[in-house]
Order: sequence, then C-alpha cells, then structure tokens
Amino acid sequence: MTLIEKNGYPDFIYMNAARIFQGIHTEKSKDRMLVQYGNNLESPALAFKDERCKRVSYELAFNALKYQDLLEEILLDSGVYPCQSIPDELTSLLVVMLYDLQSRKFEARKIFDEEEPVAEVQEVGHYLYRYMIKLAAALARCRIKHDALSIEYFIPETIRKQEQWVSALPFCVWINTYKISLQDVIRDLEMRGLTKVESVSDFDHHTYAMDQHCHDVLVFPSSLKEELLNLDLFADRKLLLQ
Repeated sequence: MTLIEKNGYPDFIYMNAARIFQGIHTEKSKDRMLVQYGNNLESPALAFKDERCKRVSYELAFNALKYQDLLEEILLDSGVYPCQSIPDELTSLLVVMLYDLQSRKFEARKIFDEEEPVAEVQEVGHYLYRYMIKLAAALARCRIKHDALSIEYFIPETIRKQEQWVSALPFCVWINTYKISLQDVIRDLEMRGLTKVESVSDFDHHTYAMDQHCHDVLVFPSSLKEELLNLDLFADRKLLLQ
C-alpha cells in the first residue's frame, strides 16, 4: 500500500474498518442512542490483502472508536444524520469514513486506478463530500464549545495517558527463521544504518538490541516502528511484529 492517510485508503480498507467498528462500537442506553447502528456489517469475513492492510484497517476502526462521541455529535449537529439514503446498516461505515475525512482536513481522497470500487463506500463517500462544509463547521463548533485546540481533547484522559505510555515502549520482532537467517537480518539492518547495542537502555533512534532470552527476537525503539513496518522484510513475513 503506497497510499496513506493524506490520500485516503482503498474501498476495501473502509469496509473492513467498518465491520471491525461495528463489533466494537460503544452501545449506548436507549435514552442516549441518537445514532443507530445496523448489524449486517459484522457477519462477512474480513479480507486482508497483507499484514499492512490488516493493521491499517484495525487502526482506522479503533481511531473511530476513540472519537465515537465526537463523530456522532458532528453528524447530528451538521444535520448530515439521519439520512434516508444511508441505511442504519451503513452507519459504521459513515462514522469510519467521517473520521478519515476529518483527519485529512476534509480533503477529498485520491482514487487509485488499480483499486476495485465498493458500491457502499462510493455511496457514503459521495454523501460525505457533498456536505463537507457543514461537517467542517460542525467540528469547529464542537471545538469551540469544549474549548479544544485539537480533537485529541475529546479522548478520555485515562486513554490519552495510556497511549502516551504505550507509544514510548520498545517493540519486539520475531525472526522467521524458515525464511531468513539472523545473520541476513542483521546484515540488512546494518545496510540501513541501524546499529546494534547491548540493551534497551542504550537505545538511540537508529539502534536495536538482541533479546537476552530469545535469540530469534530483536528489540527496537518505538520511534522506528512505522519506518520498519514498511520494509519488505515485514511484507514478506521474514520479520513478524510481536
């Protein structure tokens, strides 16, 4: 996947994220349930082309979950929801695509020639783009109402602290010795400018360490995560994120 948040995602990513979100979204009491979610998105099997597509789908779904209350408020305040042309069964897709749209500052996503269009995604996407000005205005009103400099304000404090803590943790990678040897992995990492250190306490940005107990496990600083996950070593499943 060469596309990322700035351009949007292929249609199947949104569908997978919507199905995941359908199964994890917060169910509210009847007196607070202003946005209705259908239930037919949770049954079809998820189709992931590769590990990266899987990770992106889950990230998109869980980001929508973190901001579910805000996204619902935007939909209601803008008057974009409810809409007769968008059935309840597509509300999860509507919320997921709204999160992605606002994260790109309401810029239309790029359509890639090689992607296979999904009718539901096309329908919801066109609907949201038609009302982008109203949605952006509703987000601005929400931020003014809550005196929020950014949408991160709407994440509960406990989750915000938890994310900060998790993002600072080193991460571990298994070497798939059926496909590549430890020596070849080390050679590849060194060619990319990474230096081996004795322990995580010695970490700088472009460094790594051997696990002290498992000789087929490498440990990296958190700042390298996105960079490393884009390598062919992960796409070819020669390295596996623990």
